[in-house]
Amino acid sequence: MGQAALTADRVLRLSPVIPVVTIEDAGQAVPMARALLAGGIKTVEITLRTPAAPEAIRLIARDVPEMAVGAGTVLREKDLWMAAEAGAAYALSPGAGRDLLRAAKTGPIPLIPGVATASEVMTGFDLGYRCFKFFPAQNMGGVGTLKDLYGPLPQALFCPTGGIGPDLVDSYLALPNVACVGGSWVTPQAAMHAGDWLAVEALAKKAAAYGE
Repeated sequence: MGQAALTADRVLRLSPVIPVVTIEDAGQAVPMARALLAGGIKTVEITLRTPAAPEAIRLIARDVPEMAVGAGTVLREKDLWMAAEAGAAYALSPGAGRDLLRAAKTGPIPLIPGVATASEVMTGFDLGYRCFKFFPAQNMGGVGTLKDLYGPLPQALFCPTGGIGPDLVDSYLALPNVACVGGSWVTPQAAMHAGDWLAVEALAKKAAAYGE
């Protein structure tokens, strides 16, 4: 998946679910990505919360080029550049700090900033952003809040993340301002630790079928 071909809008439309993965062992990255791809998921977010994350991104970008690998938990400009250098095709942030938003406008890869309020969405608009991560989705009112945001801010496109399980996906995807959701249930820790890639592939198939 060529980085230059991706925009934030296209990222959010790659798959109905973006698996959110906090990876402890970079050796798991390639078989995990291949299992997700076999199940029909075309993108994965590797959070920058562990020392293994940059190497995991690098390995996926090198060995599974069909998978658009994103870097999550990008907090500062240096995180954005580190992610891009590792091979990430896009980045996500839990918030929308102005310094990061400004830097990313001329940065190496698209940024999908996190927002939780109308004011944060409007700040993003002012700086040229239209695609956002709604986080933490469930704790910030979930489907109801996104319905309310659509009226005054229909230009915004969201990937809600945080507290969303498979039972809630359809209700989010039914909204006109939601392109996909983020969730960790597609790559459960037990399956990751056991190297049970068939289980991950099976969960990916279910995730890829949402919205059909």
